Amino acid sequence: MTIQTTTSPNGERMVTMTADEYQDLIDARDAEATIRAVADGTMPVLSGADVDAYLAAPTPLAFWRRHKGLTQVDLARAAEISQPYLAQLESGQREAMVSVYSRLAERLNLRVDDLLG
Repeated sequence: MTIQTTTSPNGERMVTMTADEYQDLIDARDAEATIRAVADGTMPVLSGADVDAYLAAPTPLAFWRRHKGLTQVDLARAAEISQPYLAQLESGQREAMVSVYSRLAERLNLRVDDLLG
């Protein structure tokens, strides 16, 4: 890694590096944050069987609801939607507005991105 240091006109110390070197630093920071989140239990970790179930599920929403041990009725009630509508979302027959996915993600303790394929 080739890093050059300079001083800005106002006296602030500055570092210059290539874009690839900068991206490597960002990736290392993100990897460390992931390791910490897994270690402290704030990031879910899936077993091999869980991964197989995720891949077999019709949608991520269907997998996560089952994985969290909720029935469609329970999750639908918590997210203030109907069970038939949730069933259509889980099967991929319908899509919802972001606000619905946001409520579902909140009830499942996930990010909205986790529910979208």
